[in-house]
Amino acid sequence: MASQLDYATIREIFARFRAAEAEPKGELEHVNAFTLLVAVALSAQATDAGVNKATRALFRVADTPEKMLALGEEGLIGHIRTIGLFRQKAKNVMRLSRILVEAHGGEVPTSRAALMTLPGVGRKTANVVLNVWFHFPAQAVDTHVFRVANRTGIAPGRDVLAVERAIEDHVPVEFQRHAHHWLILHGRYICVARRPKCGACLIRDLCLYEEKTL
Repeated sequence: MASQLDYATIREIFARFRAAEAEPKGELEHVNAFTLLVAVALSAQATDAGVNKATRALFRVADTPEKMLALGEEGLIGHIRTIGLFRQKAKNVMRLSRILVEAHGGEVPTSRAALMTLPGVGRKTANVVLNVWFHFPAQAVDTHVFRVANRTGIAPGRDVLAVERAIEDHVPVEFQRHAHHWLILHGRYICVARRPKCGACLIRDLCLYEEKTL
């Protein structure tokens, strides 16, 4: 596990991220809190591009839990069968839609605990919804965030929860809202797993990673 960078260095890293892209966006397409929740739940072990391709037509006909229930499980499967684990995901989406209607008046709840009671919704999914739709500074730690946080020394941790807490503890508050988006995009396009593109990295002089590439 990498050493922890100091406050001034972390602040400089995020200042550079912000200067390069002030308002980073998630890449899952959605039109409201419900479609975001469904898209994130469908994205487990799938690419954002693959999910977007499947959900464009789906969300035109089922953009609320009520409409999703009316579509039915087989109707949903017809839209998402190109996504991995589509049968289990379809069951989860139908069950969470029913819970949203019966327990939350058709609205997506705004607490992490309430979100995590929904089928197929873990802590990462809940944090994405809280951050992207409700603008809460929740840190969704996926494989990209976990890798970048540990490799650079920004927020090292042995598991995703430890990294989440480290981001909350060490990243200055003015960067908290977009922190996980900057880290995801950096990990997806620059600090990739097998051969990081250090030559194109805007924080390479601040990063603690010892095996930098040219």
